[in-house]
Amino acid sequence: MNAPAAPAFKPLRPLDEVLSELLAYARPLNDQPWAHEPVSTFEADGRVLAEEVLSPLQVPPHDNSAMDGYAVRCAEVVAEGTVLPVSQRIAAGAVPQPLQPGTAARIFTGAPIPPGADAVLMQEDCEALSDAAGAPQVRLKVLPRPGLAIRRAGEDVALGRAVLSAGQRLHPASLGLAASVGRATLSVARRPRVALFSTGDELVMPGEVAPEQLPAGAIYNSNRFFLRALLLRMGCEVSDLGIVPDDLAATQRTLAEAAAGHDLILTSGGVSVGEEDHVKPAVQALGELHLWQLAIKPGKPFAYGRVAQSHFVGLPGNPVSSFITFLLLVRPFLLRLQGVQDVAPKPVPLPAHFVWAKADKRREFLRVWRNPQGGLDLFANQGSGVLTSAVWGDGVVDNAPGTRIAHGDLVPFISFAELLS
Repeated sequence: MNAPAAPAFKPLRPLDEVLSELLAYARPLNDQPWAHEPVSTFEADGRVLAEEVLSPLQVPPHDNSAMDGYAVRCAEVVAEGTVLPVSQRIAAGAVPQPLQPGTAARIFTGAPIPPGADAVLMQEDCEALSDAAGAPQVRLKVLPRPGLAIRRAGEDVALGRAVLSAGQRLHPASLGLAASVGRATLSVARRPRVALFSTGDELVMPGEVAPEQLPAGAIYNSNRFFLRALLLRMGCEVSDLGIVPDDLAATQRTLAEAAAGHDLILTSGGVSVGEEDHVKPAVQALGELHLWQLAIKPGKPFAYGRVAQSHFVGLPGNPVSSFITFLLLVRPFLLRLQGVQDVAPKPVPLPAHFVWAKADKRREFLRVWRNPQGGLDLFANQGSGVLTSAVWGDGVVDNAPGTRIAHGDLVPFISFAELLS
């Protein structure tokens, strides 16, 4: 009698290939007008614009002073030490009179330049005086040049210019720019609705069982905490469905519940090849699975598919694997759902202050810390369950398959600050 044939395993997929395919599935939510919503500019930080913002005015609206000082005509200041009478005082928001010939105007930062003036001398280069009758004068201790300390009308924003683009993720400076052209509200892509749950009979929640009473084999569910926080940072509305036991029927019920009213179902655990890994067959029973298993370390057990109208992403159960695959794959997927086109992180070459002699056939993401000397130190334990490496480190080295690293080699560093923004 012949022995049963061993199961056929497909080769692991390269990360770039999987990411490209994954992003192709991520049709932006704001492709449909109903997926836009107006929000106060005050509340728009981190949201993604669904419209181009055009300026209905020029900024600044008029030539204005870049500093406190005196507005003058350069042709009338013929030598250092020239003394001129002060004919007017111009504060920000005032409407100036034309500058009288042979005089200077006291002016403050942001105030309009009076017609006829062509330079501003800062007050440190001037000396305030008075004539015999007590009228104000000024001694100009340096020679001005035309245009000195004048901010020109429209030099920041021209009338009709696009100041913000559709698909742009807003940050505090973006909000200030929108406000500077008069926008009190902005049209943004609606937040992705994400259902989150973990699988595993071994998982318990902090607070339910004291550490000293933790049963043998049980662990606290750390993934649930950082995944929820990451989703919120990405601007999502999160439905936390808790912990699902290692049971196929329970997994199918939860997936069916999660598919109702959510854009994405995100799970951690249960997507490997063990007998108790039920997420993959549950997804295949209810929908379809398009992507499975990556040639990266940590993070091989990654899955993408559909359940009804919802996207499905299954992350590994090991916490560092789950953390890294979220940053490398789920983050760009969520950004693309919101209409952002530029979703790729930008590695920076930095010197390795460590040796990595054990080249792996998979692409590795090594947790490192940027030291005061400008190099990268390596966390000693690179295991996929060592979450302390992601807290100690401030980024990862993107190490190509089969690559050893010698001390001093320039390596591609991706900061967590960028990936978590």
